[in-house]
Amino acid sequence: MPKPPLDYDLLAIFIAVAEEKGFSKAAIRLGISKGTVSRAITELEELRDVELIYRTTHAVALSTAGTTLYERTAKHLRALDEAIGHLPEPGERPSGVLRLTAAPCLGTALLPEVLAQFASRYPKVTFDLHITNAVVDLIAQGFDLAIRAVAFGMKSSTLTVRRIGVVEGGFYTAPSYLARRGRPKAVSADHEWILQPALVQRWKLPREQVRFACDDFAVMRELASEGAGITFLPSYFAAPYLRSGKLEHVPIAGRAMTVPLVVLSPSKRQVSRTVTAFRDFLIEWLQNAPLS
Repeated sequence: MPKPPLDYDLLAIFIAVAEEKGFSKAAIRLGISKGTVSRAITELEELRDVELIYRTTHAVALSTAGTTLYERTAKHLRALDEAIGHLPEPGERPSGVLRLTAAPCLGTALLPEVLAQFASRYPKVTFDLHITNAVVDLIAQGFDLAIRAVAFGMKSSTLTVRRIGVVEGGFYTAPSYLARRGRPKAVSADHEWILQPALVQRWKLPREQVRFACDDFAVMRELASEGAGITFLPSYFAAPYLRSGKLEHVPIAGRAMTVPLVVLSPSKRQVSRTVTAFRDFLIEWLQNAPLS
């Protein structure tokens, strides 16, 4: 007698346990109780008459059968979720709360205009904004989207990463600094530098060579405009100060950088019409007003 087909919900719970390596984390990700997760795995094992997960006091691990089931189903279930999530909903306009997080430089220079225009187009949408440089767990904290400029790559089995644009960066300082210290030809100890710790590490610069290590572009921009040194900023973030004369661009060979601008979203969550509408709106806005 043939075995019954695997239940979609049971498979989704099994995949969450496999990827989170635990019942509790899977329950948090799926928004259900740990008991529901445990019962689902037991039911799935009974239906298949095979042990899929080895359970210990501190961890879980896939059996050979569990590994095989995961490898054969995970990508297909993810593709199905994505396809269903992008189905149009006739007559339904975006509404409800959009929970969004972004870095402060994007929140200051990009989001206000985008959000104001989107809110005008979709008056039933409200917004919960979290502007921070800190790493945010989108799933645990319930965010729909994160907008980030990612310089050094980002891979995660729990996140969908979609490139939506490009951010250019360059060196900037105040005219008063250049008059006092001259123009640099390289990132060297002959000048005062205001840099993010990530760039200091990426460029393998001695820490003592960097006068100000800072993770906030707004503070870096203000320090540079006061003549405290030379900083590295996204071009769009430096642009208003360039126009006002507070900053000048300082070309340095071999140190220019272009990084992707990405939207991150939980990959296992069905994408709502509101989230899809905002993501598409942001991409369209960037095409008409590129970051430069």
